[in-house]
Amino acid sequence: MKLYYAPGACSQNPHILLREAGLKFDLVKVDLREHKTEKGTDYYSVNPNGYVPALELDNGEVLTENPAIAQYIADQKPELKLAPANGTLERYRLQEWLGFIGTEIHKQYSPLFRPGMTDAEKKPYFDKLSKRFDYVVEKLKGKQFLLGDQFTAADSYLFVLLGWSKIVGFDLSKWPALQAYQERISSRPAVKATLEAEFGKA
Repeated sequence: MKLYYAPGACSQNPHILLREAGLKFDLVKVDLREHKTEKGTDYYSVNPNGYVPALELDNGEVLTENPAIAQYIADQKPELKLAPANGTLERYRLQEWLGFIGTEIHKQYSPLFRPGMTDAEKKPYFDKLSKRFDYVVEKLKGKQFLLGDQFTAADSYLFVLLGWSKIVGFDLSKWPALQAYQERISSRPAVKATLEAEFGKA
């Protein structure tokens, strides 16, 4: 398999999951401004939408979109329970979280990366993020992870987005439980290995 990624982008989610699952894969770095791979290939030929992640399977098929890729990876090693079994209510709970994280959290962060945004322009996005994180913290009460005591694909996705907070200037100190959650995940060997591979340090 090949994972097309950009350092620190949401492609970090499947990158973590591939390492959690112990699967063999190659990393292909993408320049998202030029839409070229590190070898100069036109990235639009891989993903016509131009963004990461994309996962090229061994048979040449290409999967895009975080929820689909994350569940595909998890299903390669079901015994690791990175996703609950298909057909169970818990699997739908995972999909519920992946949908919520993608549409209610990820999409609030995305505009904040625009160059030159003022504090006033950031405020409505920060306000929405605050409400979403209030909800997440409430759901985390009494749990180590979003689905209980088992780390899943939803946790790796949320972890990546929490890491964006520092970049965009969004203070997480209001939510000590969220910071503790972030710390728990950052201590995982697969997460450390991912950060080292993408940035040269854990």
